[in-house]
Amino acid sequence: MKNTLLKISMSLLLIFFFSCKEETKTESKETSTRSSVSENYNISILVDLSDRISLKKNPNPTMEIYQRDLGYIKSVSEAFTDHLKSKKLRQIDDKMQLFFNPEPENPEINSISKELRITVNKDNASKKFLNSINDTYSSKTSKIYESAIKDDKYIGSDIWNFFDSKVQDQCIDKDFRNILIILTDGYMFYEGTQIKDGNLSSYLTPQLIKQNGLNTNNWQKRFNEENFGFIKVDTDLSNLEVLVLGINPSKNNPFEEKVIKAYWTKWLSEMKIKHFEIKNADLPSNMDKIIKDFISEKE
Repeated sequence: MKNTLLKISMSLLLIFFFSCKEETKTESKETSTRSSVSENYNISILVDLSDRISLKKNPNPTMEIYQRDLGYIKSVSEAFTDHLKSKKLRQIDDKMQLFFNPEPENPEINSISKELRITVNKDNASKKFLNSINDTYSSKTSKIYESAIKDDKYIGSDIWNFFDSKVQDQCIDKDFRNILIILTDGYMFYEGTQIKDGNLSSYLTPQLIKQNGLNTNNWQKRFNEENFGFIKVDTDLSNLEVLVLGINPSKNNPFEEKVIKAYWTKWLSEMKIKHFEIKNADLPSNMDKIIKDFISEKE
């Protein structure tokens, strides 16, 4: 009788042991799959080429806006290449690209931007190619800004439309960690996309903030109770991370910065974007760590 009970106990223990082992294997496999997916970066940079970069309209004695942008792009590029160099060759499958919306009328700018759509995989990830990415991004983005400033034809910034009709197709890929870096002063305006729905709008300007009465101490109460903000884009972007850089509020309203960030925070949250940050314009040396930390952060 004792022997029978002992055999049964041993059998149950063995079943329990192998069951636990199999479960651990499955969990380990799932963790490994999730990790490899998040290790494939798909980084997009959306540049606002509106008159915010104009040397005539918005001169900045400390450092011009376009020079700050170039510094931010340099940090993004370095974070991307550092990530590539940290991977084994067979694991490399990453992308980085640069967008505008609307596209500038200057064909040279559009041509250069196409050269900045970089795909790196095990077949082309030579040491020479990886080492060339930062220089390519630095030199070619400099040409884009110089050309835009020289043209002096600023047609505005249609970031709302980019989210409404393009971001899903152009910035999000399955099995990648999708990161969108937006370089903007926080305002949005494009002549061809001016939509209003009650107190919601597809654009934001200093004039609109003043017109909406969001330039007084009780702006937040008014913002919440009267439903101000950007018109909601009916898209689930939960697999996108967003870093907004360069918020540069008008000095005429002490609450302008908070209002701009409230518009953006509400809008990004409505699109189910869980990981996002909104940062003010600052010197590139001060922003370098913030940018690289955001990009290197694991989900």
